[in-house]
Amino acid sequence: MNLIKKWTETSLILRILGGLIIGAILGFAVPQLTWLSILGDMFVGALKAIAPLLVFVLVASSLANAKGGNAGKFKLVIALYLISTLVAAVVAVIMNFLFKVTVPLAASDAAEGFTPPGSMGEIVANLLKSIVANPIDAIANANYIAILFWAVIIGMALKATGDATKSVLRDLADGLSQVVRGVINCAPFGILGLVFNAVSTSGLAIFKSYGQLVALLVGTMLFVAFVSNAAIIGITLRHNPYPLIWYCIRNSAVTAFFTRSSAANIPVNMELCKNLGLDEDVYSVSIPLGSTINMDGAAVTITTLTLVAAHTTGVAANLPMAIFLSIVATLSACGTSGVAGGSLLLVPLGCSIFGIPQDIAMQMVGIGFIISVIQDSMETALNSSGDAMFTATSEFYYWKKEGRKLPL
Repeated sequence: MNLIKKWTETSLILRILGGLIIGAILGFAVPQLTWLSILGDMFVGALKAIAPLLVFVLVASSLANAKGGNAGKFKLVIALYLISTLVAAVVAVIMNFLFKVTVPLAASDAAEGFTPPGSMGEIVANLLKSIVANPIDAIANANYIAILFWAVIIGMALKATGDATKSVLRDLADGLSQVVRGVINCAPFGILGLVFNAVSTSGLAIFKSYGQLVALLVGTMLFVAFVSNAAIIGITLRHNPYPLIWYCIRNSAVTAFFTRSSAANIPVNMELCKNLGLDEDVYSVSIPLGSTINMDGAAVTITTLTLVAAHTTGVAANLPMAIFLSIVATLSACGTSGVAGGSLLLVPLGCSIFGIPQDIAMQMVGIGFIISVIQDSMETALNSSGDAMFTATSEFYYWKKEGRKLPL
């Protein structure tokens, strides 16, 4: 038990980095140890098993337990959260069309039998047919479009039920999230197996492709942080946005980068808002809310990994369907599980829009975990600093209307 406790208390970043390094060394030095690949297969298999049920329960629970009341007071900050997330997804689409990245994917039965859709009409037709699939079959077969559709329908219907029913659903969502945390705690072993298999079959050149993917993700997130979000703040306030952006990066993004948890960074953001002199009645609600629905980084991750899968498998990802993907990524990102790497579990939902098989989608999830040492840290830094940034923007907007001087 002490060993397990020490393992879970050690930084996940360090554990994943250790698994990555050991897997690369073993893949290069002793490629004949093919049994190590089983660790990667088990890790991806566990994610594949739990992800459909997790997405269904999280979305249904979120809608069933959603409350109104104070929504009117927070219209602007909620609008800023959602607009920035959508813009981040659109930026990711544009970056993926400008810089097309492909990654090596292992052959699978599903991949070998996969024929890319021939046109946008075929993609839309397949999408519409898959939406109304039996919800039980949808979960069993990882039909994420149908899962999302039925989760929304059932969640809205359960909104009218009693508190006991909603509490059970909320507890079930928390329980499944705990299961996912357990799986992710085993990620270093899974990554060891995945990296070993990749290096033993493709050599160290595999890291060139992964490096390009990391560069694309990091570049997109930096563009969102310093250009698109700056434009949103500047237009809203008609004021230089960069003093506020730099303040939030120094006081929020840096800590979020290392904790990799928006929830863990809530006290940091609360203190930041207090130091700016913001209204506690506003930020005490908007900051926790932002850790749930302000997901610029998650939208970038979902969109990018989906389009990389499309480019790799030869799917004709045209601009209209990619923009539709950005809308789905925005809505999906708002329901991202509150665990490290949670956005990666929604990549199969994006892939399902293009008819990409789950085996291929889950390989992209595995690659996402391999690069998550950088990707997830950057994603959390962008998400969490944005919570404070847009909360301040919302209040500063009303301060300007009242003729008050802005502190930044």
